Formats: sequence, C-alpha cells, structure tokens
Amino acid sequence: MDKTLELLKLAKEGNQDAKEQLITENLRLVWAVVRRFNARGYEPEDLYQIGCIGLIKCIDKFDLSYQVKFSTYAVPMISGEIKRFLRDDGMLKVSRTLKETAYKVNRTKEEIINRTGKEPRIDEVAEILGMDKEEIVASLEANVEVESIHKTIYQGEGNAICLMDKLADEKDEKEEVLNKIMIEDMLAGLDETEKNIIRMRYYENKTQSEISNMIGISQVQVSRMEKRSLMKMREKYL
Repeated sequence: MDKTLELLKLAKEGNQDAKEQLITENLRLVWAVVRRFNARGYEPEDLYQIGCIGLIKCIDKFDLSYQVKFSTYAVPMISGEIKRFLRDDGMLKVSRTLKETAYKVNRTKEEIINRTGKEPRIDEVAEILGMDKEEIVASLEANVEVESIHKTIYQGEGNAICLMDKLADEKDEKEEVLNKIMIEDMLAGLDETEKNIIRMRYYENKTQSEISNMIGISQVQVSRMEKRSLMKMREKYL
C-alpha cells in the first residue's frame, strides 16, 4: 500500500503519530497554497495557520476509497478553508491610508470630470494631489468592490450571461492549481539545461532534433538528459 494511504488508514484508526506525520509531510503543500493569497492584507503565517486547519480536515475527511492522490484532494480543501476565512473576515483588508487615498483620488477625478467633461489620466491626478502614480493605482485597485459571481456581464436576446458563467470549471481549476504547485516543485531539482529541455519538449512541443540544434548538443544527449530529468522529477514527486 502507498505510504500516504497507509498513514491515512492508521490516522483514521486513531493513531495520533500517523496523523502528525501526515501533517508534517504536507506542510510544504500548505505553504504552496498560501502563496496564492499574497497581497490580501494578511500575514502569510496567519493564512498558514488557517491552511493547516484545512489540512487536518482533509486528513479527517479523506475516504480511502477515493481514486485520487491525497494531495489532489488536499489542495482545493486547503484553498477552500483559506477562502472561507477571507470571505468571512471581509474578503480583503484595506488599510485606512489606502482608503483615504482612494477617496481623495475619486473626489479629484469627479471634480475634473465635472469641470472638463473628460476622464482624467492617472498622471494628471497624481500631479494635482502630489502623489506617485503607483500610489494612486495601488489605492484604486485595493478598493475595487468585489464582484458578485451572479452579476450580469452581458445581456443579449433575452439571455443573460453572469460572471459565474465565465468562470472555469471547478475541477479544472483545482487540477490547474495542483499541477502548477507540483510541477514547480519538481522542476526545482533540475539544472538550467534540464529545465530548458523539459520546457521545450513539453511546453513548446519541440522534437529532440529541434532541441539538439537549438542548444548545440546531439539528439542522443537530449534524449538522455530528458530521461534523466523525468526520472529526477518522478523521484521528487514520490
């Protein structure tokens, strides 16, 4: 039986050591998910604690009959726990300074529009307020209202299209997040030449002959390096 599945089985039987080992072995996965929520106004350590709660729930709820890897199940669960925390805590925390800056910017824009009938450029507002353009852009972005997924974004011939209709399928999103996390982790163990070969082979769909001509080595060498790189990635994954 797979080591992780064995630990899960023991944990469900009440083995606390197995549960703690599962938690320890998956803490990097929690950090990988936490990094997706940077710039939300929260300390990473706080989100990490929430993510760990999600990880523990995964261990408690995982069904051994699931035909998926534990990490496949855990990533969206950890992400969901953090999202619920952000939603229940006000979604985005915006500092008082950013709110005040955004208020000044919007008031200045309205005054210019009322006076000239035109939408002012960012640099114009920046000059009037004596601020950097970056500061103004940051304040406006931080105070953007969170959209409802049920908001109508297009109306045509009686058929309304909501924002929710444009969102990617939940399963695809989970797979995309998981794949990105795992691939980045596996690629970290390769040197630059090996990374380039994997990138060209599997992201740019180039043949070994094309790669050999591009980097100046024989096709046989490319083949060997590709196999060696895949083996390293597989060992990293396992």
